[in-house]
Amino acid sequence: MPMPDNLFRDHYRIPSARAVWHDYNGGVYFVTICTQGRKHFFGEIADGKMQLSEVGQFAEECIAQMPRHNPYAEIVSYVVMPNHIHLIVAIDGDVIAPHRVETCHGASLQHPTSQPTSEQWRASLDGKNEKMQGIANRQGRLSAMIGGFKQSVTRFATQNHIPFAWQTRFHDRIIRNHDEMNLVAEYVENNVARWESDKFYT
Repeated sequence: MPMPDNLFRDHYRIPSARAVWHDYNGGVYFVTICTQGRKHFFGEIADGKMQLSEVGQFAEECIAQMPRHNPYAEIVSYVVMPNHIHLIVAIDGDVIAPHRVETCHGASLQHPTSQPTSEQWRASLDGKNEKMQGIANRQGRLSAMIGGFKQSVTRFATQNHIPFAWQTRFHDRIIRNHDEMNLVAEYVENNVARWESDKFYT
């Protein structure tokens, strides 16, 4: 059964794909991340099974480690496709997020020498960092987590001289109820089997 047309948008590069009324610090989301030009960097589907490339395998490892590095998040379901990744992500808005974003294999994006106190953290966001604070507040934990994941995969590809690039933005849909969750979960589970009818098929 195909997904309803309103589950995706045909164009990802839009002024803002974020819902302005939602802070993205709690809830359940259906996330889609595409490769640049929808190239098959993650592997190929053969005989109804996804055959992951080296970078595809690494991306899958990073997905498995996301909750470890982002304790406020749970990966409910995911699938790595040739040119995109789908995730169902549950964010707990009541869990205090860490002061730094950890990425795959424990690599920190900021590499601080010590964990700042809450007072130091607040102070660091004042003055010259006021603009960045506003951006972080709008993007919330979901964007921070996806951004760290994308950077990890890109870094791995660069270090291993593997051609790779992400599409700049990612798309998310807020899952509002149980029926919608079942519909999205069924889509993710059967994405590989329905590849040739998928809108991302190239």
